[in-house]
Amino acid sequence: MEPLTINTNAFNLTEEELFIFCTENRDLRIEMDENKQIYIMSPTRGITGNRNMAVSAILYLWNKNKKTGYVFDSSSGFTLPSGAMRSPDAAWIKKEKWEALSIEDREKFAHICPDFIIEIKSKTDSLKEQQNKMQEWLENGCCLGWLIDFDNKIVYIYKPKHEVSVINTFATPISDEDVLQGFELNLNEIE
Repeated sequence: MEPLTINTNAFNLTEEELFIFCTENRDLRIEMDENKQIYIMSPTRGITGNRNMAVSAILYLWNKNKKTGYVFDSSSGFTLPSGAMRSPDAAWIKKEKWEALSIEDREKFAHICPDFIIEIKSKTDSLKEQQNKMQEWLENGCCLGWLIDFDNKIVYIYKPKHEVSVINTFATPISDEDVLQGFELNLNEIE
């Protein structure tokens, strides 16, 4: 099912108005692209929600041990340099980068692009739209992104100035020592 798209150019929606709209509609999954189009998505289905939680928990536990940054779940919105407000399924931001933000900025949709993001494709997601979103993350400063398709057991790995890598199996854990030293995600362990 495609998300409901609302063009807000006629309203000239400010960041503050978007924040209020989102907080008054907490049950909705809302994002906004750089063209001020709002996307309202249905809640995550059970299987995808469980996978999101498992991936976020593994990332959180790795970071709890390393203490090199901060981990965010799928409810966290970030205002990207392009003006888009996006919410990845899981994200990690380097400690010094997050702590450089003001408390006021951290309490809203922080003006920051995560260093690492994970998007999990659900049965209802368009692969093309997900891939476009991954490119958007890179264009806004993300250092590493993983698009995970559990149904087809495929991982698309996105890094700036690199071709997209495609891993067609969950047989071996995925990792990236350049961005996430010591982090491995074994997708075979997640249902």
